[in-house]
Amino acid sequence: MTETSASLDGRPSTGALLVEQMGEAGKRRERAKDVRPLGRLIPYLMRHTGDALLAALWLLLSTTASLGLTVTARGAIDQGFADGGAAINGWFLLLGANALFLGLATAVRYFYVTKTGERVVADLRQGLFARVLTLDPAFYVKMRVGEVLSRLTTDIALIEALLTTSISYALRNFLTLIGATILLFIVSPKLTALVMLVTPLLILPLFVFGRRVRKLTIESQDRFADAVGFAGESVDAIETVQAFGREKSAIGRFDQAVDMAFGVSLIRMRSRAVMTFMIIAVMFGGVTLVLWLGARDVIAGSMSPGALLQFVLLSVFAGGAVGALGESWGDVQKAAGAMARIDELMRAQPAIAPPAHPVALPTPPRGEVTMRGVDFAYPGRPDLPALRGFDLTVRPGETVALVGPSGAGKSTVFRLLLRFYDPQSGAITVDGVDLRQADPAEARTRFAWVSQEAPLFSGSALENIRFGREDLTEEEAREAADKAQALAFVDALPEGFATPLGERGKSLSGGQRQRLAIARALVRQAPILLLDEATSALDAENEQLVQAALDQAMEERTTLVIAHRLATVLRADRIVVIDGGQVVEEGTHAELIARGGLYARLAALQFRTA
Repeated sequence: MTETSASLDGRPSTGALLVEQMGEAGKRRERAKDVRPLGRLIPYLMRHTGDALLAALWLLLSTTASLGLTVTARGAIDQGFADGGAAINGWFLLLGANALFLGLATAVRYFYVTKTGERVVADLRQGLFARVLTLDPAFYVKMRVGEVLSRLTTDIALIEALLTTSISYALRNFLTLIGATILLFIVSPKLTALVMLVTPLLILPLFVFGRRVRKLTIESQDRFADAVGFAGESVDAIETVQAFGREKSAIGRFDQAVDMAFGVSLIRMRSRAVMTFMIIAVMFGGVTLVLWLGARDVIAGSMSPGALLQFVLLSVFAGGAVGALGESWGDVQKAAGAMARIDELMRAQPAIAPPAHPVALPTPPRGEVTMRGVDFAYPGRPDLPALRGFDLTVRPGETVALVGPSGAGKSTVFRLLLRFYDPQSGAITVDGVDLRQADPAEARTRFAWVSQEAPLFSGSALENIRFGREDLTEEEAREAADKAQALAFVDALPEGFATPLGERGKSLSGGQRQRLAIARALVRQAPILLLDEATSALDAENEQLVQAALDQAMEERTTLVIAHRLATVLRADRIVVIDGGQVVEEGTHAELIARGGLYARLAALQFRTA
């Protein structure tokens, strides 16, 4: 099979995958055909009404001062030269004062507009991230992490540009257009009427080309998000990419996605360029005609030179405002497209959410777990159940080992207990309370989890251990690290417990990361300990040392452990053998060996060296 027909892991080919993703993205954006998504910013803006009102006030004052320049300029021409120029100094002093006030008003306007916009964007970014963290794993099956990051960065940057620059620019030009139009009618109704005839020719391109520009902008953003998503996956798995020699393939796929995004952007730029040309050509052609007629009125004596100057200035202001509004409209459309994408995340509802009236878990906790008749299939795989009629009871303080072949459903048990998913049928209780009736956040406080992958964060070793309990002191962290056999290598780091570990703790070995993850679980003080191959990345010597620490922790808690290693299984009070999503055997090591069933066969294969 060639690379163009399918990828290494059996997924669709690069082109087919991109087309499918783009088609789905297009469907998701169909509802955002106007600027209404920007209305979602209003609640954020209302939180800062004071600054917003000050920004509006100074916006109005700066526009008034700008238009006031035309009035003082007319006065300086028509009256400043009267009586041999006796009043010329006063008029130009007034003109200078007008200019100074315009500068002051513009500066204050900029400050409050930018301050308000930045604050709204900060609130939006915080709200979006808070929403992202509430979404359950099922959501991320449908949307890649790179796509989410694109909305947190690129799309919010477009909103920021709108709120801190474009919106102020647009409102100022809109007010300028209104004020200039009123003054134009006062100065010369005849010439102004001619200007009004040109206006529809300016508005038409805005609507005809503006809609196309906006559609292409959304499409371009979707394609760029696809490229960013793939880049994130490739960088995150850089070792795998390099180990399989797939650099050229990954670069080619990313280049294809970027080129497709650029192709759409090129069409958008052409459409916007045509729109800009039409607006400027019509605008200045019309202004030239009107000014020629005005010059003839001055020669005829029906208009003063100052009035013509004022009309020229007002025409420039009004024409410039119309042209600028055309540019701003494109920015508004881009921001509307970005807001539609952000709004999709903001409106996403997690499948796992607290009930309206959650049932409190009993205090003090007992550490009892029960699963009855649980049927579960992962989203997107309804025809491939992970658990079928699954029953399990773990008594307080008991240690139960889950054993079975890969794909039997062992890790699924942990995911359901942590309520990352809900079963399609059956019931799961913790300390007698159905997890569906409890607050997921409260239910998760009953568990300390050590996963097989042992993910860490880019902070220090101390911060990673404190992730298990925020109020942890450094001395308690050192004690936990010592129990997890992590103290020696942490102290050997350049800055000890304060040493940054790099993204996902990749500066550490797999065994070191796993020991820190165990220390993190030890400090959580949860009544139920979930160990998913917790010692799989350790060598034999360290495994014995860490196992001793785990044994101590297991004595104080209810423990569910997924393990293939004989040492861990032998320490369990009970072994539950899972196959095909069902419990097929249950008992102690000796009992199961004596039965000669699946466990005995697995033991013969996996524990032969014991």
